[in-house]
Amino acid sequence: MKAVVYHDVGDIRLDDVPDPKIEAPTDAIVRITASAICGTDLHFVRGTFSGMKPGTILGHEAVGIVEELGEDVRNLQIGDRVVIPSTIACGNCSYCRSGYFAQCDVANPNGKEAGTSFFGGPAATGPFHGLQAEKARIPFANIGLVKLPPEISDDQAILLSDIFPTGYFGAEMAEIEAGDTVAVFGCGPVGQFAIASAKLLGAGRIFAIDQYDDRLRMAQGQGAEIIDFNREDPIETLKRLTGGIGVDRVIDAVGVDAEHGCCGGKPADGANLEQNAKWQPGDAPSQALEWGVECLAKAGTLSIIGVYPPDATTFPIGKAMNKNITMNMGNCHHRKYIPRLIEMIQARRIDPTKILTQVKPMTDVIAAFEAFDRREGGWIKVELKPQREGSENGSEQNLIDEAVADTFPASDPTSMQNPR
Repeated sequence: MKAVVYHDVGDIRLDDVPDPKIEAPTDAIVRITASAICGTDLHFVRGTFSGMKPGTILGHEAVGIVEELGEDVRNLQIGDRVVIPSTIACGNCSYCRSGYFAQCDVANPNGKEAGTSFFGGPAATGPFHGLQAEKARIPFANIGLVKLPPEISDDQAILLSDIFPTGYFGAEMAEIEAGDTVAVFGCGPVGQFAIASAKLLGAGRIFAIDQYDDRLRMAQGQGAEIIDFNREDPIETLKRLTGGIGVDRVIDAVGVDAEHGCCGGKPADGANLEQNAKWQPGDAPSQALEWGVECLAKAGTLSIIGVYPPDATTFPIGKAMNKNITMNMGNCHHRKYIPRLIEMIQARRIDPTKILTQVKPMTDVIAAFEAFDRREGGWIKVELKPQREGSENGSEQNLIDEAVADTFPASDPTSMQNPR
């Protein structure tokens, strides 16, 4: 089968690899019908997250059809349409039973203290081969697969794999209540869903801070008040627009790429994955975190869902402490939120497909990675469609409807540099 394989920093390829096989009685094999390129994938390719093993299949977002089942997977049948949560969890340990699926004690073979396990990540996360492939092995499939109702399209379902749950998780951790004023730093895919989720939770006003026109237009289309930090100082603007008080809640949907221009900022024309790679974290705190603490009102809440590596060690703790700020952060417990979000889509409270942009065949994956890495205009999220031998004109022949799924990355690597 074809799969997107990591070879080295700045070097990924579309390779022929062996089909996955059942390895445990709780496994399933899923034929992928929709996958996606994620900002977290860019972290691995650039080297901002170390520990990637050559030969690892990338990707942690997918929708597909069950083709094989281990004997202990008793809640699914072959032929079921499913969405695959990005993080891997056993469903049995005390953390899973309490809803902390991202902190599962069992899924990560490196041990209980090793952290979140997910598809297509570095050695510290397992690793498990990822989902940018024609097929994938899903461990703990009774928990790691969520059956989809027929009225949920692939377009909608691919967003449920990671991005929509992550944005909702961020809004929930921000402790948003009816009437609250919220600032979202980073208007990439996760930020867009954080804005949408803040609205679902009753926010009175939402400010969206970014530097890219296409992202700001999308946020404005959702009803957010937009701030381009290259044109005005975001802290001064937020204070002025809130009567000098600041905002009640902040969501950092940016993460590690806020710390540097090479990967987070818009690269020069002609930049490629190799040129944008090999950045090492420095000692400067994230600009998004600095701004988030500064713009919060006293006793406000800071929610961090942007991706940071384990060696990120700086934070404006003094400012935060002296303002009595509450901080919540972490990896999303996707399996907890997906059923709830399916119900919201069914009830037509939200249509996540309004935030979609690109669809590319798997054969164009390297060019798509490079365009996404360059932050080309309109490239907010890229979905990949696996192409199989015998498909006519390169179009995928699915057993389900032909709806196209554009999706977003697991992180939101928008650059947050000092305003010019």
